[in-house]
Amino acid sequence: MAVKKNSYKMTQAEKEYLSHYDIGKFPRPSVAADIVIFSILNDGVNNNKRKLQKKALKVLLIKRAGYPYKDYWALPGGFAIPGEDVAETARRELYEEANVQNAYLQLVGVYGKDGRDPRGWIISNAFMALVDGEKCSLKAGTDAWEADWFNIEIKVQEVRKEFQEDTSLIETRYQLLLTNEEKGLSLSAELKQYKSFRNYHETIQYEIVQSEGLAFDHAEIILSAMLSLRSNMENDIRPAFDLMPEMFTLTQLQNVFELVLGRELLTANFRRKIADYVVETDSVSEGAGHRPAKLFKRYVRAFSLPDS
Repeated sequence: MAVKKNSYKMTQAEKEYLSHYDIGKFPRPSVAADIVIFSILNDGVNNNKRKLQKKALKVLLIKRAGYPYKDYWALPGGFAIPGEDVAETARRELYEEANVQNAYLQLVGVYGKDGRDPRGWIISNAFMALVDGEKCSLKAGTDAWEADWFNIEIKVQEVRKEFQEDTSLIETRYQLLLTNEEKGLSLSAELKQYKSFRNYHETIQYEIVQSEGLAFDHAEIILSAMLSLRSNMENDIRPAFDLMPEMFTLTQLQNVFELVLGRELLTANFRRKIADYVVETDSVSEGAGHRPAKLFKRYVRAFSLPDS
C-alpha cells in the first residue's frame, strides 16, 4: 500500500529557519532493531516413532563472529539505514536472517541505557516476532557465523514487597535459562525486576545481575519479550496462531498455550475459549502412531474483527 505524502506545506519563514539549522549541534545516536524470534519446535530427536514428538518454546540466537562480544550469543538484528522506518529494519533483518516474511511483529521496548553497547550510543528498538519455525531457513550474516534455536525457561522468585499510602514497590528475581541440548549449549542470566506504583502509575525497571554467554543487554530484552508474550496470550489468544502451521489439531494448539504460559490448562475450558477462532477442516492428522485427529485452521473473520 502506497504511503500518502504529507500535505503540510512549509512557509518561507520556516524554510529560512531550516536552511540555517545545524542538526549536528546535538549528539546523535545510532539506531538499531533487535528481534526476539519465538517459535514452537521439536525438542530434540524422537527415537520412539509411536509417540508424538515433544515440543518446546524456542528463541533464535546468533553467535557473533566479531567484536564486541565475539563468540557470545545475541539476538538477530541490525542498524537502520537512511530512509528506513525502524519497523522496516526489523522486518528486513527478519527476512535476511530467518527468511521469514509477514510475521507477527510487536514492539517490546526501546533500549538506550548508557553503556549497553561498548561501541557507543546505540538505541535499540526491540521487537518480538512469532513464527512457524518449520518455515524458517536460518542463515548467518556478516556479524555472525552461527544461528540456532534455544529452549527458553524462566524461573521466578518474588524478593520483597513494600507498600505505603500512595506508593508500592515489588522486587522480583528472574532466572533466564537458554539451552540447546543437541549442541550441548547452555546460556543463563539472573535479573531483577523493580515494579513501582506511584500515583496510580506503574514503572518497570530491570537490572542484569549476572549474564553468562549473552551479548549486550539481550538477557533483559528476551525476558521482557517473554513476559510480554505471556501477558498477550492471557488476554488475547490470536497471537498464538502465528506459532502454528496452517492446519493443526486442537491438542497441538492447547500445547502451544501451555508452553508459553508455563502451566497446564483444562481442556474443556480451553476449547470453549478458542471455539470462535478456529474452523474445522476435512483433513485429519497422520503419522506418529497416534489416533488420527481432526485438523483445524484459523477462522479468518474472527481475526479481522475488533476485540469485544
